[in-house]
Formats: sequence, C-alpha cells, structure tokens
Amino acid sequence: MKQTKLLMALLMVLSVVLAACGGSSESSKGNGGKDITFWAPFSGPDGPNMKKIVEEYNKSQKDFNVKLQIVPQNDYYKTVDLALNGKKDAPEVMIMHGDQIRTYAEKKVIQPLDGFIGNKIKKDDYHKNAWNGTEVEGKLYGVPLDIHPLMFYYNKDLFKKAGLDPEKAPTTGEEFVDYAKKLTDGKGQYGFVVPTLWPQQFIFPTLVYQNGGKLIENDKVDYTNPAVVDALQFEKDLIFKDKVSPENVQQDGELTMFLQGKNAMTFNGPWMMNQFDKSGINYGVAPVPQFGDKEAVYANSHNFVIPTSVKDKDVKKAIENFVAFAGKNSMEWAKSGQAPAIKSVYESDEFNKLKQQPQVAKSFDKAMFSPNVSNWGPVSDPLYKGVNEALLGKKSVEDALKDAADKSQKAIK
Repeated sequence: MKQTKLLMALLMVLSVVLAACGGSSESSKGNGGKDITFWAPFSGPDGPNMKKIVEEYNKSQKDFNVKLQIVPQNDYYKTVDLALNGKKDAPEVMIMHGDQIRTYAEKKVIQPLDGFIGNKIKKDDYHKNAWNGTEVEGKLYGVPLDIHPLMFYYNKDLFKKAGLDPEKAPTTGEEFVDYAKKLTDGKGQYGFVVPTLWPQQFIFPTLVYQNGGKLIENDKVDYTNPAVVDALQFEKDLIFKDKVSPENVQQDGELTMFLQGKNAMTFNGPWMMNQFDKSGINYGVAPVPQFGDKEAVYANSHNFVIPTSVKDKDVKKAIENFVAFAGKNSMEWAKSGQAPAIKSVYESDEFNKLKQQPQVAKSFDKAMFSPNVSNWGPVSDPLYKGVNEALLGKKSVEDALKDAADKSQKAIK
C-alpha cells in the first residue's frame, strides 16, 4: 500500500515537472522528419486554426516536422526574450507582432530575410502595407501572416429599437455621435461605452491618425499637438459632455456591457469574432467610421520571423517552404476572424463570402502602424496611462498629455 502511494506521488511530481518544462504547447503529429520548433502566441480561439495549418503542412511532406508551441499571449515576449538571450532553447521560427519587429531587429536577435525571399515567397503576393510593416531600414525582417486593424461592432437589435437601420453602420464622426445619442436611453443603455484602458492602444492612435497627427516622429514625442489633444478631448466629451457613455469604466467594462446588450457600439479587433458568435448577440461589423480628414485606422500584424541563431541552410529552406505553405493555406487562419495578408486568399471568392473578414480587409489600404521607434510598448505606456487619467476625469486632457510626453521622451533610447 505504501509502495502504491509512493509510486502515485512520484508520478504526480513527474507530471508537474514535465508540464513546467513543456510550457503551453501543442506539438503537431510527427511525420518522421527533422523537427522545426514554431512558437506562436495564439492561446485564444485562433490557436486551433494555426494548429490545422501546421498539421496540413506536416502531411504535405516528409523531410521536416513543424512542432507548434503555443505560448500564452501575456507571457509570450518574456519567453521570447529568455530564448533569444540564450537562457532557453530558441525556436527555429516564430510569430512576432509588427510593433515588435524594429526592437528585435535592432537587437540583432532576428535575422534579415531579404535573401530568404525567392520563388515561393514574393513581395507582390502580399498587401503592400503588411509587407512594408516588416521592414527596418530597408531590410525585410518578417513575412506577414495578417493585418489586424481596429474594427467597429454594433448591436443590430438596439439599432432597430432606436429606429436606425440595422444594416447601416455609421461611416462618419458626425453620424457616430448622432447614433450614440439615439442609442442612449437614460435607463442603463449607452450608445458607446468609452474604454479607459485596453483597447485604447488601438482606438486612440486611430483618432490621432485620422486627425492627421503623429505621436512620435524622428524620436521626438509630440503628444501635445492639436491632432492628439483633439482626439483625447473627443473621447472625453463622449463621457462628460455628450453623456453617451458611463463614467469610470474599468477594464473590459465596455465589452461586458456590449455582450449584455447595454452598449450599442464598440471598437475592438478581429480576434473578437468567435466570442461574439458564441455569445449569440445579433451584431454587425464594419470598418471604423471616418472621424477626421484622413482615412486611417491603427493596426498591428502577425509575422513569421527567424532568430539569428538559425544558421542551417536546409532548415532555412524548410522554414521558407512552411511559411509559403502557411500563406497560401491561410484561409484556415481567416476562419478565426482574421484577414490574411496574402492576396490569393483575401481576394478569393471563398474569403469574400465570409461575414467579418472582408470588412477587415477593407481597412488594409488605410492601415497605419505604431510609430517608427524601438521599444514602443514601454515608450507608449505613459501615453495610455495619461489617456486613462483623462478619461476617468482625474486630469485635464492637456495636463495628462503633457505629463505623458515628458515620460515617454525619457523612455526613448
């Protein structure tokens, strides 16, 4: 009896150790070929879609076996840093967001891919904004998988109840404010609940870019220019002046209210599709309305990158084959709600029969990315803290942006 208990205890410890060593991973079925480790942060409902692409690639040939390891989004870049600094085994290929590429390229821990591009992967096969977003100082560092811009979602039932056409989303800032007022009933239903935290990282720069402004240029922070100030004042007025939003909205408060049918319009990313579908809410999706004079929407992207530690030519060739296969077969990725960046998919009839994804692709031409600066995350943290303070009524718009500008400028290296 004691031996049985001891054996069970040992097995439990062993299982914990193995789980800790393996992290959050999904190894695809092997085909007997040489293993290539592929890291991705797709720990949400999009993970199974990428897993299917990997499995289909492994079935298509026998020389290499791509092993997909999914690392949770919140821990992804911490894990990447450990690997690329030699403190953990690095993958042969991984996904990197567009706003991270410059930082890692300047650290020389991911390699230029200009020589990697050949017959199977061609620049003209991809949307130009996606491709250009992976370049640093004229060199290519990534192959695009998608572009994910900010999107507009609305409750069709609440539109109909307010006398608005449920098949017609607002297309201008004026229409948006008018709709928001009509959709606010004074009984706990709001036209547009203004988030004070995420996803302001997509909403706020969209408004700034549409105003014709820039947040940083030539390493100089410019948060106090009129385009930036007006963008934040507009959002604050929706709360305190127009009163189409409640005050003191906390993290995900706008999303919770949207799912509850208490928030008629919201902004978020394409990754929300599966959650909205499962909720059963009768929603519509469209490109973000035009608030300013310039057509623009903030976007990020997923890209395939290769660490500089990968030297083997055969492995690089296998990665090229896999990335090319993933692009041409990214209709599976589109099923997660995303719009792949390769033309053969987003221009196809099959893709354009989908509900949300063609709306996402409509924003490709006006997609704009983060400022051209290293360490955008730490640099922008003071900005979004300032946005939060202004929208909570803790600071004036001008003071919040001035304080943020001083701190962001110090964070630029």
